[in-house]
Amino acid sequence: MTQPTPLWQDATSASELLSSHVNSLARLMSGLDLTAIEQAGELLDQASRRGSTIYTAGNGGSAATALHIAADLSWGRRIDDQSRPKAISLAANSPIMTALANDVSFDDVFTEQMISLFRQGDLLVVISASGNSENVLRAAEFAKNHGGSTIAMSGFDGGKLNGACDVNIHVPTPSRAYELVEDVHHSVCHMLANYLKFQAAARAKSGN
Repeated sequence: MTQPTPLWQDATSASELLSSHVNSLARLMSGLDLTAIEQAGELLDQASRRGSTIYTAGNGGSAATALHIAADLSWGRRIDDQSRPKAISLAANSPIMTALANDVSFDDVFTEQMISLFRQGDLLVVISASGNSENVLRAAEFAKNHGGSTIAMSGFDGGKLNGACDVNIHVPTPSRAYELVEDVHHSVCHMLANYLKFQAAARAKSGN
């Protein structure tokens, strides 16, 4: 199948490029599966309330998103110390990432870290535009095999992550539309962080 032309290459002017990006992003945002996002938010909230650790993983731009959501969950969106989740990005430690990639396999850079960190009841958020990154798929399988919950954030056609996790927040785009997928994933991260903040505030208000 012929690969789609990137937005920047297809545009006839800079203004057309910018308009195309905005319009494409608006379509994707309006088409988000809010039920899936709410389900993911509930899994995150449950993990936080029982004191489990939330891990995030991704490659490239998705690694940046994994760090972003871990930061927002553990600090940026809290309302008090009691509502602050424990969130760690498996993509954050560059020395161990490069050591594992060099000495073991890049396919195992996340699972090798999870062996000593991941516990039953923990939750893993995996992020992949293609849905086919082998190290992300192995991490999701590891989490499920060790009593954990899993949330996927994917793009393109969803790839192998479709059906591989408890919840999949899928952003359907043409292949290679990384920038659009990553833009929407960042917005979803903010939505999930604010979901936890809303639930914590509602509990505080009701006295529960």
